[in-house]
Amino acid sequence: MKHMNHRLTLDDAVQVWLHSWNGEYQHEIAFRFGVNQGRVNEVLKGKRHPSSEQIAWEKRDLH
Repeated sequence: MKHMNHRLTLDDAVQVWLHSWNGEYQHEIAFRFGVNQGRVNEVLKGKRHPSSEQIAWEKRDLH
């Protein structure tokens, strides 16, 4: 687990999308990255790292 108060990077945000699409709850994703659930919500609402959703779609399509 990462250090608490960690800031989500763009790569982290892409992973947030992938975990969310796999059915993980926001609080579980937050715990995984050592952040507050609000940071995960900001990613999923497009307020933080807005390009991460598109990158995640592209990454998902490659698999």
